[in-house]
Amino acid sequence: MDHRPGPSGGKVLSGVSDPARRRGWVTAAIWLIVAVFAVWAGLWLFPSDVAFGWVQLVAFTPYVALSSPVALVLALLARRWVAGGAALVVCLVFAVIVGPRMVGESPSGGGGPRLRVLAVNLLAGGAPAEEVVRLVRELRVDVVAFQELTPSAVEEMGRAGVDSLLPHRVTEARPGTRGSGIYSRFPATRVGLLDFGGFGQLMGLLNVDGVKVEIVSVHPCAPYTGRLHRCWGDGLDALPRPGGAAKILIGDFNATVDHARVRDLLDSGYRDAAEATGEGLLTTWPALPRDFHGLPIPPVTIDHVLADDRTAFHAFSVHLLSDTDHKAVFADLELPGLQ
Repeated sequence: MDHRPGPSGGKVLSGVSDPARRRGWVTAAIWLIVAVFAVWAGLWLFPSDVAFGWVQLVAFTPYVALSSPVALVLALLARRWVAGGAALVVCLVFAVIVGPRMVGESPSGGGGPRLRVLAVNLLAGGAPAEEVVRLVRELRVDVVAFQELTPSAVEEMGRAGVDSLLPHRVTEARPGTRGSGIYSRFPATRVGLLDFGGFGQLMGLLNVDGVKVEIVSVHPCAPYTGRLHRCWGDGLDALPRPGGAAKILIGDFNATVDHARVRDLLDSGYRDAAEATGEGLLTTWPALPRDFHGLPIPPVTIDHVLADDRTAFHAFSVHLLSDTDHKAVFADLELPGLQ
């Protein structure tokens, strides 16, 4: 009991002392912080891309994972041991979720020819063709998958000399942000087009020294409004699963490996080149400053190279280009041998 003088010199009995009340508030605050991280981890472990708001939030899982030790430190400093134990479990869950992206995998697969691939989102055809061609030359690229390829960008690439490096191409050039294309050093044949919400994801078949490789220039619509959420999901769900010819999905997925649909692709037999080489935390968008209602958007990893698990991964890197909000992504792959 707390005995404090009353207005006439008597004593007022208080049921809870101020220190006890403060301890209660501290405990509640710490448990609230732990709960936020725990709920995030739980939603990740039981994934769903159905909820529109979660589709945006889950992209920032690496930042949440890196922040999760804050809850553990606060609990230990406040001597809240039970909360600290819960926070430790949450930290371990996030370590399992995010940690492998920084470690890489033991080389596996391959046995066939090497293939050096590049994905470039041109931002409605705005990236300078000369820079793109220079990057293709410097990286000795065999295949480029373009997103947001416009008719004028096709002409500019030709004038910049892309045909001397990559003489074969299949294109679905469209005005604005909805076109795509595949430029290749090897013979290429158009085999299909995935078209949801007006975003054309071009599919091409390459003959790489006798090995058939199916390439998809990936670019579903961006789910930045509820109306576009469905076409985004449909565009990812329609991507081919492994089987038959070697398959490589290259481009702007508008999704990270934390999204359920990308994880479904990985579970079906694809591997992510960035994760396989220990570069899974390299970010690709926005390369230019972006904000949401005045708040800066932290960069995330939505551009990928996915190849089926018969493929070996030797290198992955990202590269800045002018006048586009995406970094170009590069991967050095080793295809499966002739079957």
